[in-house]
Order: sequence, then structure tokens, then C-alpha cells
Amino acid sequence: MSHSTQPVFIALQANNDTMPIVEAILADNPHAVAHEYPAMVKIDAPGRLVVKRESVEERLGREFDLRELQINLISLSGSLDETEDEFILQWNAA
Repeated sequence: MSHSTQPVFIALQANNDTMPIVEAILADNPHAVAHEYPAMVKIDAPGRLVVKRESVEERLGREFDLRELQINLISLSGSLDETEDEFILQWNAA
């Protein structure tokens, strides 16, 4: 299956809980760009964005279930593929 380069994004509430998550996303996706707004952080990436459980755990200093993202999730764009270890946003080309 081929993947599109169409942009994807994830938008999270801007608070103390999400800052380590944002740091992990940016570290694992060097092509991604964060846009900070008063109550939200939106991370845009061309083609693909991956949230890795292990990276988030390293920054939080505790175990992290990727389903916890939904607590602070405002919006996302892309086809979601979720495992216990990764939360992947991308558009699948036809």
C-alpha cells in the first residue's frame, strides 16, 4: 500500500499533561511543525505522523497508554492506525 504526502495533523489541548507528548511527537517526527495557540498545540506533518508510546513514557517518567491521548485530543486529520506502541496518522493512497 502506498502512502500519500498529503498533510496530516494532530491537535491537543495545551496543558502540562500534553507538553511531554508534544515533545515526544516532535522528536520522533523531525519533519513535523508545531503551531502553538492559546489553548491548543497543532502539529502538522507532510504524509505521516507517529506517536510512539516509548518516547512519551521516557518524557513522562511513567507508563503511558496511547488511549490517554484521547483525553486531551481536540482534532486530527488522517487515517488512523493504532497499536499498543504506536498511533500513526497518514493518508493511504488509492
